Amino acid sequence: MKGAPVPMPHPLPDPLVELVAQRFRLIGEPMRIRLLDRLRVAEQSVGELADVLNATQQNVSKHLGVLHQAGIVSRRKVGNRVVYAIADDTVFLLCELVCGGLQQQFGEIVQLLDQGGTPAGAER
Repeated sequence: MKGAPVPMPHPLPDPLVELVAQRFRLIGEPMRIRLLDRLRVAEQSVGELADVLNATQQNVSKHLGVLHQAGIVSRRKVGNRVVYAIADDTVFLLCELVCGGLQQQFGEIVQLLDQGGTPAGAER
């Protein structure tokens, strides 16, 4: 991973808020998350990614183009193919935080259901 997180000013300046929101929108697309997850293991071509994700090459190429333009993935020519790789692996920190939060939340919900409780703020 690239370095430790940099402390952010509080409150966040508006231009920074816009950049953060743009990054969330960028990676908030399910196909892009699937692509990043596949590229986390190894670099792959559009065709390989399309096959494993059961998607069209056109759709995969479109999403990889957006991720490449944002600097999240890189691409290079290998023979007659173009392969993509992760260029900014900090996106995985965010994914791990979100997944960890979901896991904790899910565990709390299961525990409440096992106890017959109702989550705070929820009506029965």
